[in-house]
Amino acid sequence: MNKQIFFWVGLLIVTSLTAQVEQKSDALFKNQSPLKIKLSYSNDVIRLETDDTTLVKTTMSFWNEDIWNDIEVSLRARGNFRRSKCYFPPIKMKIKKSKAEGTLFEGNKNLKLVVPCLLQKEKNDNIVQEFIAYKLYEKISPYHFQTRMVEIEFVEIKKKKTIVHQLKGFLIEDDKRVADRFEGKSFERYIHPKAMDDITSIQNTMFQFMIGNTDFSVAYQHNGKLLYANKKIYPLPYDFDLCGLVDASYAIVNRNLGISSVKDRKYRGFKRDESLVQEVRDQLLSKKSQFFQIIDDQQPRFELASEFESTKTFLSSFFEILEDDKEFDKKVIQKMRTK
Repeated sequence: MNKQIFFWVGLLIVTSLTAQVEQKSDALFKNQSPLKIKLSYSNDVIRLETDDTTLVKTTMSFWNEDIWNDIEVSLRARGNFRRSKCYFPPIKMKIKKSKAEGTLFEGNKNLKLVVPCLLQKEKNDNIVQEFIAYKLYEKISPYHFQTRMVEIEFVEIKKKKTIVHQLKGFLIEDDKRVADRFEGKSFERYIHPKAMDDITSIQNTMFQFMIGNTDFSVAYQHNGKLLYANKKIYPLPYDFDLCGLVDASYAIVNRNLGISSVKDRKYRGFKRDESLVQEVRDQLLSKKSQFFQIIDDQQPRFELASEFESTKTFLSSFFEILEDDKEFDKKVIQKMRTK
């Protein structure tokens, strides 16, 4: 009897601690209003001199509870394509547990910071469009990365002068945080998509088709991670800047896929039971109004009206396919991959 009591008390303690960790790490993302932050560093140093073991320490200021707060962070450039092509390289942020304790960032040791790529008029709108892609996927699958928009005052250190940039960006939680939420594990290893959960895999590839993205590989975890939970494997997609929904000026496509523009959709899902594909189709159709509401909610953050309108138009073209049986059969069912 005493052993049983000890077991249940121990289980309650573990459950409580797990919930506490989740609550702390999720606090950053529960509030979806844009978080104001200030950062200063050299783009050249971040791009050329940082890697997995070499990071740049700096102070990040963030506006919380009506005051500016400071926290020490370590930064490095991430990614290959954007790192080499972009004026502003995308950032991987590390925060020591002792520094984050008691702050809004508690429980988040690792974060991605997505920033604009190039110095161009639509740079901030491209960020809003990619952010929208993440929010669309939140409505499709529970297995997703949490994100939060940030407004950045970036003081760029450039030789003997500084340049102030007002940028939009967003934070992405670490895959280990997602795994904790589902009491699972994240991992990177070659896994054939057919070995993954059927419905979630179809949801992922249909979502990629929705946003016009072909720059991903579920098997090789290119722009994606894998989550193992409930004895199943689930894809966790990220990095959508090269998709048609964003239509970035620097986007390129793999012409071997038979497309010439990121605005050209190509279904990349493997062959599945058609009834499951239809199930996901119905799910997406049922959420049509919610998807468009996500775009409408972000309208005030667009700086160019044309970028807002093009985002809605591109999503509309997806639903034209989804709502037409012949088009859906031609562009999805008949395009399911066998290898």
